[in-house]
Amino acid sequence: MPGMLQVEIVKADGLTAAQVGLWRAMLACNPDLASPYFRPEFAQIAGTVSPNAAIAIFRRAGEIVGFFPHQTRGGTLQPLGAPMNDYHGMIARAGEAPDLETVARLLKAPRLRVGAWVGPVGETEAAAVQDRETLMVSMPEPGFEPWYAERRQTWGKYFKDKERARRSLAAELGEVTVERNLRDPALLNQLIALKRDQYRRTGRHDIFDCGWTVDLLHALLQARGEDDFGASMAAMWAGGKLVAVEYSLHAGGRYHFWFPVYEPSLARCSPGILLSMDTMRLASEQGYRVFDFGFGGEGYKKYFCNATQTVREALVVRPGLGSSVSKGAVGLLNAAGKSRGDRLRTSVRRRWAAIEACETTRARRFRGAMDAAKVALNKGAERTATRLAQPEVTG
Repeated sequence: MPGMLQVEIVKADGLTAAQVGLWRAMLACNPDLASPYFRPEFAQIAGTVSPNAAIAIFRRAGEIVGFFPHQTRGGTLQPLGAPMNDYHGMIARAGEAPDLETVARLLKAPRLRVGAWVGPVGETEAAAVQDRETLMVSMPEPGFEPWYAERRQTWGKYFKDKERARRSLAAELGEVTVERNLRDPALLNQLIALKRDQYRRTGRHDIFDCGWTVDLLHALLQARGEDDFGASMAAMWAGGKLVAVEYSLHAGGRYHFWFPVYEPSLARCSPGILLSMDTMRLASEQGYRVFDFGFGGEGYKKYFCNATQTVREALVVRPGLGSSVSKGAVGLLNAAGKSRGDRLRTSVRRRWAAIEACETTRARRFRGAMDAAKVALNKGAERTATRLAQPEVTG
């Protein structure tokens, strides 16, 4: 049938030089694909470390119309690098990308799960389709100073407070210094250790326990791609003490803040926020104008960000098929949280998505669900105890 799409699956390192060139040309004419996650270097590097990775090449009448880097976990197909990628979708020219339903059908996926899909969804029987917004700073051409002047005028109290926090940090520990464009593997290991400690304290799934996610960050740190594609860290010291580190991905004029961590005992001095501000100031001197903070949720982002991009979260399930492990695990998490409202169901779905993406065996995925259910039960018990401890008000 004329116009029918055909798909070929290749390994991430199986693309020809001409195909990589076409990939770059598609990015150049589609502004929705500006994030570094869409670069061919990211797919090629992630494809060497993520288990069961591949790239789907879509053709119409013999001509390539798109690429979709992905990975499989059990019966679920996911974007390559999940749960670590804040943007994903079809690499295609603007207006020419096959929709999510078509991608799922042609790849014969029992389930296709996406958390930040850029592009059309189509007429899908998705279990859930939800719009999400990512937040970013879009600076004027002159760079950091005019942006900061506008933000300080709009949110004067907030930024004056951060200026006081910087002075307090210096008074308490000593001179505050910041460096960016750092690529020391030992510093990255230190960041990962701090991040894993944060996951333990907050009860979140440890995405670094599976191993391949650690390998991905290290591999990206050593990469040097076209148009400044790569990863680097920025770090802040006070009196010689490391107080904050942030791992970022960048390409072109776009800088994506990825993994921030700071010394929790110094939270009152906001070292993580101060580091982000200094990173923007320093990176803007190198030509960066868009600083992507990823998804919303943290309150501080509203004071910084002045631009958004809409992405889609969805799960497409092939009619008549299911997964006992997936359904059982999600059911376990729902039972632990007692499915109280849409917000909780969304949290459960995202928690399971992270577990499913990280863990490559059925046993590890189910263990992750069990651990998450215990956390949910403990939090529920704590909320109940707090409510019962409150004095009854009568009148």
